[in-house]
Amino acid sequence: MNESANGNAQRVRMTAWVRGTVQGVGFRWFTRAAALRIGGLNGFAGNLADGRVQVVAEGEQESCDSLLDWLRTGDTPGSVVGVTEIWGTIRGGYEGFEIR
Repeated sequence: MNESANGNAQRVRMTAWVRGTVQGVGFRWFTRAAALRIGGLNGFAGNLADGRVQVVAEGEQESCDSLLDWLRTGDTPGSVVGVTEIWGTIRGGYEGFEIR
């Protein structure tokens, strides 16, 4: 696990775009449930006009990694063809994990 100089786990922002049959199948709801189960994540899952779902999660690196792993496992509703992600610094502004 990455740790900052003060010994706390590193907090990051992970943005993922999920491709496949991921709209109209409960994907956002299950993504929110996974984020809540993992714990410590703030952000959202939202549909995009091109059929993808965008997932933004802010929290400890390990928690974000766990959510990304879940998105890629195939243990999701619908059919995930691929997941592309980028990492960045926390921006804040989220309370909990929302469906948009």
